[in-house]
Amino acid sequence: MSSEPGTAVRTPRPGTQKSSGATTKKGERAAKEKPAAAQPATGEEEPQNPEEYQCTGVLEADFAELCARSGYIDFPKVVTRPRPHRISDSSASTSEKPTPDEQRLSASCSLNSLESKYVFFRPTIQVELEQEDGKAVKEVYIRGWKLENRILGIFSICLPSLSQLQAINLWKVGLTDETLTTFITLLPSCSPTLRKVSLEGNPLPKQSYHKLMAMDSTLAHLSLRNNNIDDHGAQLLGQALSTLHGSNRTLVTLNLAFNYIGDEGAGHLADGLRLNRSLLWLNLAHNCVRDKGALRLAEVLRPFELTHPEVVERRRLLLEKAEQELSRSPTSSRQADAKTERGQPHMGAVSSVALVEKMQSMKTLKGLIKKKEKPGEVVKEKSPTQGTPKKEDTTKPGKGKVSVPEQKLSRGKGAKAGSKEKRSTLLEPEQLVAEATEMINPLLEPMEHRDGKVFMPGNKVLLHLNLLRNRITEVGLEGFLTAVQYQAQFSRSKSVSKSPVGLLWLSLAKNCFNPQCPMYTMIQELLLPKDPIKIKLGDEEAQPFWP
Repeated sequence: MSSEPGTAVRTPRPGTQKSSGATTKKGERAAKEKPAAAQPATGEEEPQNPEEYQCTGVLEADFAELCARSGYIDFPKVVTRPRPHRISDSSASTSEKPTPDEQRLSASCSLNSLESKYVFFRPTIQVELEQEDGKAVKEVYIRGWKLENRILGIFSICLPSLSQLQAINLWKVGLTDETLTTFITLLPSCSPTLRKVSLEGNPLPKQSYHKLMAMDSTLAHLSLRNNNIDDHGAQLLGQALSTLHGSNRTLVTLNLAFNYIGDEGAGHLADGLRLNRSLLWLNLAHNCVRDKGALRLAEVLRPFELTHPEVVERRRLLLEKAEQELSRSPTSSRQADAKTERGQPHMGAVSSVALVEKMQSMKTLKGLIKKKEKPGEVVKEKSPTQGTPKKEDTTKPGKGKVSVPEQKLSRGKGAKAGSKEKRSTLLEPEQLVAEATEMINPLLEPMEHRDGKVFMPGNKVLLHLNLLRNRITEVGLEGFLTAVQYQAQFSRSKSVSKSPVGLLWLSLAKNCFNPQCPMYTMIQELLLPKDPIKIKLGDEEAQPFWP
């Protein structure tokens, strides 16, 4: 009896061994066959070439496909940027109290779904879409997770296919000087409609933010809030605004709030505003600017003395302008001028400089020209009509008729610039800059000579200056009062000009002076008639002026 169960127990063992042997053989076969079958899925022979992928213009699909081809498994998802609820909707929802059943259902859902708890902390790429085209991305927002080089490499492939991209916002993404350089290199390949970049909460050791404001940059709006920018960083930004031999012509707004810019940094920014004629909006709120820096900024807004290098550069530009005018004139007048220059070389150079100074001294901010011609100039203008240039024929006949064709030419240029800006979906301030780019070099503006010194008119292009919550006292306030009084007097004398001249909005609140100070009250009274917000409140057809 004992042997029977023993045999009964022993007999199935070989079967089980055979079955286990069969299973091990099958497992070995499966292990051998799996790599061959899995290689095309997880192997990276095909995904090694993400550049061969043709982007469709849909960021969500293109980004996911490029990440898969690059072997990037756990990549951020592209989601639509959440919008805040309307006040009417929130009030309606709060007025209706949920039932007990709804409360139990919502509590069970929130407790049971772990994904709903932690999905908020997962990295995402938030996008804002166009209202007309539901798939066209208008703005990209990346917030709260580190932006690495491989993500930037994928962006360099998929972002150029977005035809309506207008803004890129990076907030606390752990940028470094190297990743910023990589980011700047991909910007030119993006759509020409990209006009705004926001880098906030990304302090850099080298403070190389000025690379975004290079001469060939097309950015119009730049926000650099909360980046620990000090006086050295402000110096680099001021040099990017303008130098003696060039200036930025596209940047409209620059936001430097919540940094550590002091008097020295404000002075460097003021130096950048000396020859810059494109920046309309400068925000220095929540910084460390005191009276010395405030006086440097206020000095640029009224006539200031040119330095010796600026005077030398101005003379060089005047000579170049004179040579261009001579080269454009007909051949007979050029031969006559050459004969006179051979006989009197020094007098010819002096007369050419004086000619350009006379021509430029009567030009206004809108390109309206009213000049008093000298006898030497009349000979050049009224030369024989054998050459018939396109633009100079309109200015040749008559002294009194010079201003009319000049107005038409300036309007034509403005219309062309406006059409170009409309294609880029720009705002109203950028259209003003488009007209400003047609203007001459600031060193060729009409100057004033006093006591052997040359004084340039102040910067009247800057319309918005924010110095909220700094450390300015009544000493710096007096400098701004002088600048605002000068600009108000200048705007009255230039009533022909349609565009606003000088500051329209100046914020000096929350500084180290009494808000009831007479100088502060006087500044507000002078700027009140020019305030665009209060003026446009009654205008129903007006669009938002400030970006």
